[in-house]
Amino acid sequence: MSPFTGWRAALRIARRDAMRAKGRSALVVAMIALPVLGVTAADITYRSVDSTEAEQLTARMGSADALFSDPGMGPLQQMPDGNGYDIAGDEAPEGEVPPVDMRTAFPRGARAISTQSVPASVTTAYGLTNTEIVEFRTSDPMARGKIDLIEGAFPRGSGEMAATKPFLDSSGLHIGSRTTVNSAGRTYTITAVVEEPADLKAQHLYADPGAVIAPWRAAADRDKKVLPPNTGSTEWLVSGSGTAGIGWGDVLAANKAGALVVSRQVVLDPPPDSEVPMAQSENGYYSDDSAEASAALVTVVAMALLEIVLLAGPAFAVGARRSRRQLGLVGTCGGDRRHVRAVVLSGGLVLGAIGAVTGVAAGLLLTVACRPLIEDWAGQRFGSLLLKPVELLVIAALGLVTGLLAALAPAIVAARQSVLESLTGRRGVRRGSRVLPTVGACVLALGVAIAVFGGTGGNTTLVAGGSVVAELGLLACIPVIVGLLGRLGRRLPLSPRMALRDAARNRGRTAPAVAAVMAAVAGSVAIATYMSSSLAESDQDYMPMLSQGTMVLSSADAETAERLPLARASVERNMTVTGGHADFSRVWAGSDCNVYYEDENSCGSMELVKPTGEGHTCPLNTKGAKELAARLSSEEHRRMMRSPACMDEYLSSGSFSSESNIVVGGPDLLRTYAKLDDPAAAEALKAGTPVLLNQAYAKDGEVTLKTVHTYNAKDEKNSKLHPGPARTSTDRLKVYVADAEYAATPGIRMILPQRAAERLGLHTQPSGSVYAVPHPPTDAEEQRVSAAIDQAGGGLWLQTERGPGDRQSTILLILTLFAGVVTLGAAAITTGLAKADAEADLTTLSAVGAPPRVRRSLSGFQCLVVALTGVLLGTAAGLVPAVALRLVDLRKAMEAMRKEPMESAFTPIVLPWETIGLLAVVVPLLAGVLAAALTRSRLKLARRAG
Repeated sequence: MSPFTGWRAALRIARRDAMRAKGRSALVVAMIALPVLGVTAADITYRSVDSTEAEQLTARMGSADALFSDPGMGPLQQMPDGNGYDIAGDEAPEGEVPPVDMRTAFPRGARAISTQSVPASVTTAYGLTNTEIVEFRTSDPMARGKIDLIEGAFPRGSGEMAATKPFLDSSGLHIGSRTTVNSAGRTYTITAVVEEPADLKAQHLYADPGAVIAPWRAAADRDKKVLPPNTGSTEWLVSGSGTAGIGWGDVLAANKAGALVVSRQVVLDPPPDSEVPMAQSENGYYSDDSAEASAALVTVVAMALLEIVLLAGPAFAVGARRSRRQLGLVGTCGGDRRHVRAVVLSGGLVLGAIGAVTGVAAGLLLTVACRPLIEDWAGQRFGSLLLKPVELLVIAALGLVTGLLAALAPAIVAARQSVLESLTGRRGVRRGSRVLPTVGACVLALGVAIAVFGGTGGNTTLVAGGSVVAELGLLACIPVIVGLLGRLGRRLPLSPRMALRDAARNRGRTAPAVAAVMAAVAGSVAIATYMSSSLAESDQDYMPMLSQGTMVLSSADAETAERLPLARASVERNMTVTGGHADFSRVWAGSDCNVYYEDENSCGSMELVKPTGEGHTCPLNTKGAKELAARLSSEEHRRMMRSPACMDEYLSSGSFSSESNIVVGGPDLLRTYAKLDDPAAAEALKAGTPVLLNQAYAKDGEVTLKTVHTYNAKDEKNSKLHPGPARTSTDRLKVYVADAEYAATPGIRMILPQRAAERLGLHTQPSGSVYAVPHPPTDAEEQRVSAAIDQAGGGLWLQTERGPGDRQSTILLILTLFAGVVTLGAAAITTGLAKADAEADLTTLSAVGAPPRVRRSLSGFQCLVVALTGVLLGTAAGLVPAVALRLVDLRKAMEAMRKEPMESAFTPIVLPWETIGLLAVVVPLLAGVLAAALTRSRLKLARRAG
């Protein structure tokens, strides 16, 4: 007899059973198909986003055969891909190298178009904005692939432009709108919306060659007040004659003329090294991270398989328990345990195959449907939807194998049942094993120890391995943890008490679902914790240019300062500001270095002298700093770095263009910018006493101000008032010393009253205003103010502190959603299994008069128990790798700090409370509510077996 005969029958039984129990089968297929779908979509997306070399060349040079440029080196030699190049010969050419006449470098019969960019200020629907204008004939066929038309018609003339969609969205313009390039004095009509496939977020304008730069240069020649265009280098897209393209011989000929060439034909089919002069002297290096990447890939795949097995295994147990009588009949017809196992395993094979095929197909369709969204998120177009059949087959095979593995444990359990138990529906009682939890606890402790040891030793491999071992140990402990849940329900109402006791009695179905939730939540919490901690670290290292929640309007010189009133009115009219403006003035000694910077030693200086000693000198930036750093912990180093004495060493000068970070201002500047709302400080300024924000400069309540009054001969007004040699003075000033926290105020070290500056013989000039704003200005607001400033004569600029970056994280959101979906799915599976197991108990409840709502509430609490237990255990398990990896980062940071004591060693561990809150509170409650809502409150009474 063929060994496959029994399996054929088992497969037929499994197929028919799957067709009869469509809901359960769909659930199993979904559990297998969803991870397969995700992996398939990720594989296709990764392969498609990772552009091929041919696609990268198309994005760079369109459909042209080559890209020519002039590096300004004269004759040169290059590598075939154009990334490496150097002068030809041993000696560099003397003097300035003349630009290359590209006509002599192009192959005979070739056709070329140029591309050159220039930054410019252009009008918008709201006002004025700065953008990049590219002179490039977008209508030429060679531009296809580099620039693509979305809407409208390409520019055809010197009065038309094309714009990218991000620019139009930001500026409020559209096809048919007119925009003016201010410096060129020319107005253009936007005729097309275009996109750069390699950079979908680019904000650019496109015009034909000669439409912008030439008129701008002509305007600059006519009017010296117009600055000439600051153009980039010119590049040429070249198409060879006929179908020959641009070969390696053409590249070598162009190199002799001084042109650098990136040829499509040469890059895709490079010549041998013997034909490349530069290859003889190039010794590249390659980094091989394949082993590390392979280890990470194997770990991810293994954990994904475990996740699916834990999710789908209980569902197969549902089927096995519902099919007890059928499996018993197999035994009565002469079948042994092998045949019972074969029937259950065949269910895994059938549903695994369906889930694998469904997952791969759905992943492909989902990627195609979501392609525009993925491209927008990635910021580039797919060159093509790249499919790797071998990889897709491997993914499908993993889904099939996972189905078999998920059915393995239920198959073994079903085969152990006696025929009598199967036919009567009774279940034997088994004592829980004490060996597995004991081993699990030991493995858990070992895994945590390995992870922590790897973290302190800087070994990420040990961290990964220890984290997996710890999670496996916790998995082994879950049955005992679930068993302890029953003791928590003694004083609870009926439904939660029954749910807890049911979970404890039926650990075989509760534990796998809890483990599945734990595994998913552990991964999400680990990544979220690491990202939150890294974000807190970057926030600590971020160097703000302005105080948070402020905006500064500044002028360049005395002439532009006269336009400040008009600019202030525009700001207050077009932007959301809180309160009025706080004005400040620049202060300097002698002649103004902002004006007389070209002449050496011909302007004054001003310096706030920092005392020496403890509390004044930063110990991390003096002799013996490395010895001190070797004794400091990370937290001690952080506190020292945040002290006034050290903070002054690395804080930026800010946006006040003031020497020694001293500005002239009043109490309103203290409140608005320094956030120092202290009546005593305000009174001190009114009385003519300076306010010192960095107490490290004060000694006995006084500061030392050293000024050098040097006057330039060209400064006729002041040089007549102060004839003779430069005068140096050192003044001791009584100051109001602010608390240590105000030393972190960006750009200002001391605020000097106007009368104190006059008393010291210093010069002042109104320089700008500070505003408090509830949020950074929008593009439209900035453009309106820029237009008003330009209309008033220009020369002023607006700066806003936008913080360290976007605080919203798409990755954290995706992780939370993933863990939430897995939690809901696992809880739903367990609830379904509980219904299958507890039909007799529910029938008894109905028979003794229990209200119908008890059935709903019981299902809800059963789901809540699984979800909440899994989330809490997963949170604890996820903290192990996150903390261990942060210990690795801490070790590296401490090593860097001990080499360079001024380097930050701050490596915090920050829990993602929003993610944990969603997973620990919202998701379990949602699971319970859904389970209660979707459960029928009335039960159809049936005859009890036996």
